[in-house]
Amino acid sequence: MTAAEAGNGQGEKKQKGLNLFFLTWPIFLEIFLFMLMGIADTLMLSHISDNAVSGVGASNQYLHIAILLLEVIGNGASIVVAQYIGSRKFIEAAKISALAVTLNLVVGLILSLMFVLFGGQLLETLNLKGEILVHAKSYLQIVGGMIFLQAIINSVSAIIRVHGFTKEAMLVSLGMNVIHIIGNYLLIFGNFGFPQMGVQGAAISSVVSRLLALIVFFWMLYRIMPVRVEIRYYLSLSKEYISKILKIGIPSALEQVMYQACQIVFLYYATYLGEASLAAKNYANSISMFTYLFAFAIGMGTSIIVGRLIGANQQTTAYHQVWKSVRWASAVTLAAVLLVIAFREPLMRIFTDDPDIIRLGVNVLLLSIVLETGRTINIVLVNSLRATGDARFPLWIGMFTMVGMSLSLGYFFVFKLELGLAGIWLAIAADEWLRAFIMFFRWRSRAWEKHALVKRESKEKTAAV
Repeated sequence: MTAAEAGNGQGEKKQKGLNLFFLTWPIFLEIFLFMLMGIADTLMLSHISDNAVSGVGASNQYLHIAILLLEVIGNGASIVVAQYIGSRKFIEAAKISALAVTLNLVVGLILSLMFVLFGGQLLETLNLKGEILVHAKSYLQIVGGMIFLQAIINSVSAIIRVHGFTKEAMLVSLGMNVIHIIGNYLLIFGNFGFPQMGVQGAAISSVVSRLLALIVFFWMLYRIMPVRVEIRYYLSLSKEYISKILKIGIPSALEQVMYQACQIVFLYYATYLGEASLAAKNYANSISMFTYLFAFAIGMGTSIIVGRLIGANQQTTAYHQVWKSVRWASAVTLAAVLLVIAFREPLMRIFTDDPDIIRLGVNVLLLSIVLETGRTINIVLVNSLRATGDARFPLWIGMFTMVGMSLSLGYFFVFKLELGLAGIWLAIAADEWLRAFIMFFRWRSRAWEKHALVKRESKEKTAAV
């Protein structure tokens, strides 16, 4: 027996069985906790000023794009690893995992340097002025300057989840959020003798919590991997593996970067509507994130299952699994949207007492029922298509619907029809529903079956994932 066969045999014994519910609920909690990190900043900073919230919100637009760029490696590697696990090739999965960490570290360091040197100029392009610009620059310099920590977290946590250890990844996120909230309490307001640092305190707290989480994630990686990642794997730059990672990662990340770039343009529109509209947009976005939270969890859990099924040549099982996931995600999202609509005014009052901001936020939250239902279908179907290896199709469609349609619609609604923030929400909803319609027919066509990156040997085709 060769070393590879021995390692793969050992890995097969250690692998967890996959069940959508048991995969999804920890992912749900992990994303929920990640969002809480942003909400904690928003809620605590709102006690300082609405301008502080707007400044951090503007900075986060660029930070979100940076994180999406880092997901070129993280997402690509997780899908390739999932297919290798499905085909029972565990040593290859370990090598790709190490490669993903190395590549993301390099990209993260480049992004960190860019934010330190050019963060101020990037923020000035958003038409920010005065106190808002000062807060935004302060936050972006600190959090953006240390974004390489998130780069490594993205890779390691994705590999841990794709091996089926979603609960363990969730527990690390829980610890990270607890530390972050405590840090906010100490450094934003200057409690227990700590300096009162405001926005800078929130930024420092975010960096420290990520550093501690990274240490735990690495410890966990070496505990759960079926084949141990050797040091030399981090330094082995295989062209074959890099090609497979980028084949999925680049189109996936570009699609998400396009989406966030469109959100920045919509933010730019909102700056012309006044400070109240800008603050209302940030608060409404924070509330809306919770309505599609379960859809994200279902999408990620489904992609893990689909990746393994494709690696095991079980395409028909993958096909039916995705339809089940779409139904579950849609039902839960609809329930969440109705709940938000019912309590929209008390939810806005959590963030601010300004009547103009509350009025604007309450009005756009009513439109969640149009926007979030379409977004949910997209989240599940697009994640599933990527997991099969069919990552380019969502990118090409997104270029047309996001850039070609939603931006021009948004401009028309906001400035020509004078619908204000509602115009932005309606333009995004139009994009989501058109893409959902197209992705529905793409999955039903089963054209994605020809895009598999890894195929299991014929003698193992009938084995269970």
